Amino acid sequence: MPESAEIVREVHAALQRDPRVDLRRHPIVVECEPDGSVVLQGETESLAAKKIALELAASIRGSRGIVDRLRVAPAQPMGDGAIRDHLRAAMLQEGDFIGCRIQTAEERRARAAVEAAADRGNYIEIAVADGVVTLNGQVESLSHKRVAGLLAWWVPGTRDVVNGIEVKPSEDDNDDEITATVAMALEMDRLVSADSIKVSTRNSVVTLEGVAPNRRQAEMAEADAWYVFGVDGVINHLRAAQE
Repeated sequence: MPESAEIVREVHAALQRDPRVDLRRHPIVVECEPDGSVVLQGETESLAAKKIALELAASIRGSRGIVDRLRVAPAQPMGDGAIRDHLRAAMLQEGDFIGCRIQTAEERRARAAVEAAADRGNYIEIAVADGVVTLNGQVESLSHKRVAGLLAWWVPGTRDVVNGIEVKPSEDDNDDEITATVAMALEMDRLVSADSIKVSTRNSVVTLEGVAPNRRQAEMAEADAWYVFGVDGVINHLRAAQE
């Protein structure tokens, strides 16, 4: 097994070689634990850069696991309370969550005694700490879980999303489910014209094809795809009608 210092060098070299991970603007600290686990810490430009960095680290020979301490640079600074309130309002306005109780961790604790013996049904609990949104609860489909995570990523101050929502009854995930949710995300995004965008998925890697009105919308469509829970990669073949 390679020595820890060698693993760290190889991970750092892999990150430097990939142009999608900009270490100059967003440095990543790489460490290796005695058990071979690789720790990545820092702030990436985008969720795409974060996921790519984690994948590169996991591919290095000798890596026995990844400890993810990466955060995504927020579109704008927001306090935890503002992020929580913004997300809650967005969920309450989303038709998919009619009949699903949206609550904060504080509200859950206040109601715990009352609900201890009751069936709580579908609910989503929101907690935010240092810009990291944690979602827990229970929903009826993978689509609902993915839309909740998408809405969390759309809050400008979000730095990461931990989506621990359970799906009951459980569903087997597949590429078609991912494709359907990415297509839905593009339709939901009012800043993206999705009419000429085709979405397909293979082995959890999403491909976007077709025409976007401009390069900015092509980039936003790609970002939306990355935000969907379960997406491991995005191939953006969109052409911009106007540069």
